[in-house]
Amino acid sequence: MQHFRLSFIVTVVLLGLAGWWGYLQGGVPGLLRALWIAAVLGVLEVSLSFDNAVVNATVLRGWNAFWQRLFLTVGIVVAVFGMRLVFPLAIVAVATGLGLIDVWHMAVATPDIYARHLAARHAEVAVFGGAFLLLVFLNFLFDGDKELHWLGKIEEKIGKYGSEGLAVLIALLAAFGAMNLVGPADQLPVLIAGVVGVAVYVGVDWISGLLEEEEHDPAIGQIIARGSIGGFLYLEVLDASFSFDGVIGAFAISNDVVIIMLGLAIGAMFVRSLTVFLVRRGTLDQFVFLEHGAHYAIGILALIMFLSVQYEIPEWFTGLSGVVFILVSLWSSIRYRKRMARANEGKPELA
Repeated sequence: MQHFRLSFIVTVVLLGLAGWWGYLQGGVPGLLRALWIAAVLGVLEVSLSFDNAVVNATVLRGWNAFWQRLFLTVGIVVAVFGMRLVFPLAIVAVATGLGLIDVWHMAVATPDIYARHLAARHAEVAVFGGAFLLLVFLNFLFDGDKELHWLGKIEEKIGKYGSEGLAVLIALLAAFGAMNLVGPADQLPVLIAGVVGVAVYVGVDWISGLLEEEEHDPAIGQIIARGSIGGFLYLEVLDASFSFDGVIGAFAISNDVVIIMLGLAIGAMFVRSLTVFLVRRGTLDQFVFLEHGAHYAIGILALIMFLSVQYEIPEWFTGLSGVVFILVSLWSSIRYRKRMARANEGKPELA
């Protein structure tokens, strides 16, 4: 429980702020309503981002203490306030031509109008996030160096014949397909959003690769060994891609931007604690298919984001699909450990 202590403390503080805000808006009934909504939003965020925590831990476990600490401190501030508050405000600001302060006043004073502007840009943001997440999934699937394959020979063959170029091609075709699901007026913005999503992934991947090559320089290697600004940016963009569906889904529960920010922040803190738990306890080494399950959940989420430009997909389905993949991969990992233990029984110990 020590890894979650800070999250519980922050939860109490944020629930207190939510209750105070609700009381100002509507007295005791407003207080109780605000507490309930903030708690529900926190659970929603955790369910939608559970696979995000697994992927974060997969990347972080190879970093040194400095870069791990930087992401888990500075990164969580960016995740909570940048992606859950500033990012949606910036989208509405671009859409309306207003400044961030004006958009904030709109969100507080006329939340219905703010939510309408945010929802109007859903297609572009969904395709941007979908393209980025699809590349995350495909590059994991096409990794020919993986020693373990969750789907056995099928996954092994896919990894053998897949490549980064094929992943980019599939992501661009998916963006093109999503473009044909929207009206003529939205087609070009949606296609541009998909291309930008691909470009951001390729750019961040290039920066990471560049810095990995520079690690061979002893002077630079002391600074960025086993962690880099490229990896930091990768995780931040990944979090942004995960978070926006939670932000959009939150407006289906409440239009109060303050309560939404506080509730999603509670969930983001628990996702951060879960990431720390997975890294510190070496859980990914014990449950070898957990990483696979998280990436397949990302692939499903990417597909859902592409389809959401046209079809209404319930938030419970989005969250549950990720949890199911995690649970099945956990079960597969336990079976694998038992099978390996039985195979090693009776083997003579090396002198």
